[in-house]
This record gives sequence, structure tokens and C-alpha cells, in this order.
Amino acid sequence: MAVSKEPILKRCRALGISPVVMGISKESNRNPGANSRKKVSEYGMQLKEKQKLKFIYGVLEKQFYHLFEIASKMEGKAGDNLITLLESRLDNVAFRMGCALTRREARQLVSHGHFNVNGQRVDIPSYRVKPGDVITLREASKSSAKFKEIAEQTNGRLVPAWLEVNKDAAEAKVTRLPAVEDLDYEVESHLIVELYSK
Repeated sequence: MAVSKEPILKRCRALGISPVVMGISKESNRNPGANSRKKVSEYGMQLKEKQKLKFIYGVLEKQFYHLFEIASKMEGKAGDNLITLLESRLDNVAFRMGCALTRREARQLVSHGHFNVNGQRVDIPSYRVKPGDVITLREASKSSAKFKEIAEQTNGRLVPAWLEVNKDAAEAKVTRLPAVEDLDYEVESHLIVELYSK
């Protein structure tokens, strides 16, 4: 499996993302996008939006394009559907419920089999959750020092409106599908749709 080893803070600066979105509390010492003086073309803006989403969710091109194809066949706006698909990945849900410091860590924890979905062990980070699904940390994992440490560090993290989280029981229930309004970062998804429809 291909892994991105690019420094997170450097990439955040280039894409104009706050490191907090990535789960890193350390703020970048420069303004995001402050060094971009030259005029960016329309294609450049579209590409940057696509790269931003791919970087935030840790998805590679082939998988991202596959999700876009699914999103464009769904009802509604393709850009909004794409964000819904990305947000409803199991690794992202694990990150959102405060069981991992970053999405990269969440992806690893999911693939190591630390989570159950509706009582069944799931170790596929790209598994899509549905409304009504209950995601829990496995009993053996709850008592580990690693997860206790993570719980302390993620205590003040905001939980999106589409998730009902019980921090004490380390479980979350998906109340509805995530929407663009629930995001904690800015994205212009219509630019990605324009890029792929060329």
C-alpha cells in the first residue's frame, strides 16, 4: 500500500489548511498560502481543491476517483456527495469520535482491528458507515494505555452533529449522513467536479 510520507505541516501550508484539521494542535508559524504571489489559473485552483481533500482524508488518486464516480451517480450535487462519502469512512469516524489523534493514526488503528461496527469487527479503513450504525472501540482496546492517553488528548475535540458520541463507553452512533455544513474546514467541491468533468 502506498503511504504519503510528506511532512504534514509543510503540506498544510502549501494547501492553505490549518493543521488543526489534520488533528495536529501545533499551528504553522506562517500564514497558510502566504507565499503564493503569482496568479493561480482556473485549473490550478481546481487541482488544489482536489489535492486538499485527498490530503485531509489520506486517499490516493485511484480511490479518490472511484469515490467521485460513485458520488456523481448518486442523487444531488456530486461535490457534496463526494464529501459525504469521504466523511462516512470508518477511519474518519474513528478520528471524529476522538479515538485517534490524526486520521493517519485512525486508519492504522482501524486496520489493526480495534473497532467494531454493530458488534462486528471491521478492519477496513474505507468501510462506509450508514445512519443507525454503532461504532465501538473493542473491549480489549478500551483498557490499553494508548487509548486512555488518546482519550485525554482529544477530550476537548468538537464532535460533528451527525455523530452521537459517548466518550465514557468509547462508542458513537451515526444519526444521519454527514453534510458539507458539518465540515470544520473550507472546501469548494464544485471545483473538483469541474476538474473531473473536463
